[in-house]
Parts: sequence; structure tokens; C-alpha cells
Amino acid sequence: MSKKRKKIVCFGGGGGMPKLILEPLKDLDLDLVAITSMVDNGGSTGALRKEFNVLPAGDIRRHLLALSEAEEWKKKLWNFRFAKNIEISPEHFGHNFANVFISGLEYLLGDFEKALEITHEFLKVKGKAMPVTLDKVQIIAELEDGSLVEGEDEIDLGQNHNRNLKIKRAYLNPGGKTYKKAIEEIETADFIIIGPGDLYSSLIACFLTEGIKEVMKKTSAKKIFICPAMNKLGETQGYSVKDFAEKIEEYMGISLDFVIFNNNISADERIEKFKEEMKKEFVLDLPKINYGLDENKFIGADLLLDEGEIKYDKNKIFKVLKRIVNF
Repeated sequence: MSKKRKKIVCFGGGGGMPKLILEPLKDLDLDLVAITSMVDNGGSTGALRKEFNVLPAGDIRRHLLALSEAEEWKKKLWNFRFAKNIEISPEHFGHNFANVFISGLEYLLGDFEKALEITHEFLKVKGKAMPVTLDKVQIIAELEDGSLVEGEDEIDLGQNHNRNLKIKRAYLNPGGKTYKKAIEEIETADFIIIGPGDLYSSLIACFLTEGIKEVMKKTSAKKIFICPAMNKLGETQGYSVKDFAEKIEEYMGISLDFVIFNNNISADERIEKFKEEMKKEFVLDLPKINYGLDENKFIGADLLLDEGEIKYDKNKIFKVLKRIVNF
């Protein structure tokens, strides 16, 4: 009798999780599913969403590419950007081919699921990439002074609100129901990996749809959270590793089984250089490491690249995951 393949469901958005988690795991004999929020409203994605009333393709296109086994020319085309010198919204330039491809298919077919099916075939996707909802949702962050910040782009990088204020809570308005197929994948998962990524605009955004808490409580999957490498002004200033874990648990509705975090705190000079060279004015510092953490749940390791930018090393993360999941 052949051994049952492990099913791993990954949650996240942006560029971190696809490169750090999906790309390495794709090469293994796994049933791999990537689920993203549908709150992206900036740049090329936001412009297409506004003009054609389509679902945002910005995050899911990265998942599709990370899981792709297509020819190299298709992968390069997927990342190709038209009109690089034309500013379509503040500090966002040109349209990404993948955004146009997915949004154009949805607009012409009137069916995002069909567009996604065609895209999987075009990119020869190994596994599945899917949205957490098919509803047109918008994320709202309520700050500690009661003011509201609307939209993922403004929460993420916007300067039209006081970024020194902490986020009190996040919710969707309008809201949406959790995608039925995403529920089915979560219910039958062996492991769920959350992150890494920006806490509110990327990760928590995945756990705001109606029904998501119920299925997260129902599934028997082991839940693994990868703590972000750095704190970010406007989202997580002053956060500790425990703070990150507790916020994920609050919005997920159930406790995590494992929290993977970076314990290499000797990168202060590199942080300052990174912030200066990359003009990362919103990047702050490394999350604080709490004393007395349960070592069976909180797994610390040196996860950073050995030099250069303050980013995670996918090989180091893979080694930690391998011990937990037993690939």
C-alpha cells in the first residue's frame, strides 16, 4: 500500500511566503495548497480591480508562480511589467502581466474560478493556489485612537494616517464568506503553515472571512506559525514573538501548535544599513524574544541570511520545518 502524501495548507500573501515556503516545498512529494487573502487594493492590482470590478490578483499570482513547473519563458512573462515609467497610483508603476492575464480572464469569462483553472493549466501548477474568499472584500484597521484605515495598501505602506498609532483590531467591510474549496482543503490538511509575512495586511487578512474560525477549530491539522523577521511601523511596532503568536491565535480562533522564530539578534548594524540602503523607513527592529517560552511550542533558530539584507534564509526555515513535519 502506498504511503499517503501529507497535505500542507499555507496561508499568506506578499512575496515572502511564496519564495520561502512554497518554492522549497513544491519539490517534495506533498499535497500542497496555498491560500491567500483577497484584500490587495494597491498598484496594478488595485487599478484593475477598480476599473473592471474584478477580484485582486496581486497575491495569488505570486502563489501560482511559486508552484509553477512551466517553461522558463512563461515564468519570465508572468513577472513582466508593462509601462514601467507610467505611475498608475502613488509610487506604483505599470501593469504586471500576471495581473492583466488573471483579471482579463475573469472579466471576459465572468468567473474567477474558471480564470484560476486556466491559469493553473498555463503555468503547470503543482498543487493548488486559491483565494480565501470569492467575495469582493476590503480590510479595515481600527487604530488605538478609534480612527479607521481603509484598504491593504494604506495599512501596508500608506502615509495618510498616523503610523505611530497601534492597530486595535482588523475586520472586513464589506465582509465575505470563506471559499468552499478552501474550507475543504483546511478540513483535510495534515499541517497548516502561516507566514511569514506582514501581520495584519498579509496574515490576519486571511482569517477575517465568515466561517474561517470554525473550520480552523474543526481541522485536526497541526498549526505552524512563522514569526516575521522584523517589526514594522504602522503594524507591529514593539511586538515580541509572543505578541505575534497571540494575535494570530486571536484571529484564527484556536491555539497554535508551533511558533518558529528567529533567535539571531546580533544584526543591529545590518538592520540600520538595510533600512538606509533600501529606504525601508517602515522597517524597525527584530521582534523581542520573551523569557520563559514553552520550548515545545516556540522553536527558536538562526533564520536570517548570513549577510546582506535582513531577510529569512529559505534553507534555514526548511530545516526547522523538516523537523516538525518530517518531510
